[in-house]
Amino acid sequence: EVKLVESGGGLVQAGGSLRLSCAASGFTVDDYSIAWFRQAPGKEREEVSCISSRDRSTDYRDSVAGRFTISRDNAKNTVYLQMNALKPEDTAVYYCAAAWTPDCTWPFDYWGPGTQVAVSS
Repeated sequence: EVKLVESGGGLVQAGGSLRLSCAASGFTVDDYSIAWFRQAPGKEREEVSCISSRDRSTDYRDSVAGRFTISRDNAKNTVYLQMNALKPEDTAVYYCAAAWTPDCTWPFDYWGPGTQVAVSS
């Protein structure tokens, strides 16, 4: 069974850090492009970051570039999102998703249930 499970969310003060984990089972993360998305209340889901399967290149939306870092640990079959200098506007449910495409393009076929991140001012 293919499964993604996020963890590491929580409540943190502005300026703090969190590291989210996306543990995969039923497939090898190294074979897939893995992305982090987030959705805040009343807003549309947006892609935050992605690491490609083709060459492990990474990309970030402008609002998190320089603060967030995506990485992959193949031995643990897990992808991480290190989030530093958090801002209240980073508050959202964060989801990881996997795409068979090598360069972080849709479709993202597998999704985790999400983990809540709340940043207080």
